[in-house]
Amino acid sequence: MPMQPDAEFGITEAGRILGEVFAPWVQDLDLSVERIETAPPADAPDWQPGALLRMPFSERLCRNGGIVCGQALMALADTAMVIAIFAANRGYRPMTTVDQTTHFMRAATSSDVLADARVVRLGRTMSFGRVTLLSASDNKPVAMVSSAFAMLPG
Repeated sequence: MPMQPDAEFGITEAGRILGEVFAPWVQDLDLSVERIETAPPADAPDWQPGALLRMPFSERLCRNGGIVCGQALMALADTAMVIAIFAANRGYRPMTTVDQTTHFMRAATSSDVLADARVVRLGRTMSFGRVTLLSASDNKPVAMVSSAFAMLPG
């Protein structure tokens, strides 16, 4: 996929990338991009670019007791952060996950999960971000994730 740093990057482009770049098993999570943020609002001095993704609830993603498994939550967070970095970069850029630390706060049960991904630093060789995973049913945090990505040559 060619790098397009000057192209407009929005929900349509993010959805296309979800369908073309990620492994088939990640596509099987049926993730959707709900919001892309590439420009700060006028009244937010500490704003960071990002993306909001949704993972629909499925029994296939649950372990015993109807709890969404940690592996699915971590895949959601990783994917959301990649999309957020694309948004901050205003287009596709090859990268690979270097580190991901997940702090699980409570179980996600019988609910879609939202991933609010924010780019803390977009660098030439490394980028860093944070993701808050939220239960869509009550908007309460499920996990906090911090991650680092190596930015690869195009």
